[in-house]
Parts: sequence; structure tokens; C-alpha cells
Amino acid sequence: MKYKESNPERTLVGYPGSEPISNEDLLELECDILVPSALENVITEKNADRINTKIIVELANGPTTPGADEILFGNGIMVLPDILANAGGVTVSCYEWQQNLNGTRWSAQKVDRMLEETARISASRVFLTAKKNGVDNRLAAHILAMHRIADEMKEPHLNNGDSYD
Repeated sequence: MKYKESNPERTLVGYPGSEPISNEDLLELECDILVPSALENVITEKNADRINTKIIVELANGPTTPGADEILFGNGIMVLPDILANAGGVTVSCYEWQQNLNGTRWSAQKVDRMLEETARISASRVFLTAKKNGVDNRLAAHILAMHRIADEMKEPHLNNGDSYD
């Protein structure tokens, strides 16, 4: 931190004993969990075969292209897609909307508990759907979404959030 603060560019560029690395090379380093969290389309068909990780957790919007998804799935790399991994903000916004509609205010602890439960259930449903259908997690999330939309269109008053296959 001292070096960064003293550097006029406010970066670690030039830190003694360090070597620069490109963003492309950084993505291809061996690691257990890769977390693309800034830009979209950084994992593509051109570099997917060189991604050397067990798990990818997408915190950026759309960091993996559809073609790369196929390659990663074929290589046995688990992708926790952005639609699931960074859905917390949207989920909590829905909780806020519900509170506003009802004129209530929930504690931060209640919101955290609800978010944790929602995330756990959603992830479990995605993983089970992926396994059952032999597809990657992103496609499983889309399958679940389409089932929910279809169910709501058929019987909007009966949709109770049960699991979908």
C-alpha cells in the first residue's frame, strides 16, 4: 500500500521484484477459482482452452461468450454464471420493492437471511437442473427461468415457487 500511495500513477507498476503480466496472461494462470469481475467477453473461444482453473465465478456481466461456455463445459470447468453469481443486488432490490409496496422496513439481518436462503435455493436448483439435463449451469439457469415464465403464463395464481425440472 505504501508503494501504491507513493507512486504518482497510484498503481503497483514498477514494484521492486515484480514482473508485469497482461490481462490475457492473467486469465490463463493456473488457479483453483477464477473470478472475472470487471469486463464482459474476456473468456472467448480464442482463450477458453487455455483457462487453467477448476471453477469460474462470474461477477462481471457476461464475461464468458457462448462459444467459450461450450469449451469450458467440455473441459470440465464449472462456471457459476453471472445470472446466478451476481444476482444478489437485483434480489435485494426486489426485497426493497416489496417493503415499499407494504409500507414496511426489514432489518439488515432479515434481508441477509432472506438473500442467503434465496441464493442457496436458486443455486441448488440450477445445479440439479444442470446435472439432470447434462448441461452447463448457465443453460440450466435459463431452463429454470423459461419454466417459471411458462408456469406463470399458464396459471399465474397457482405459481408457488416450487422446484422446476
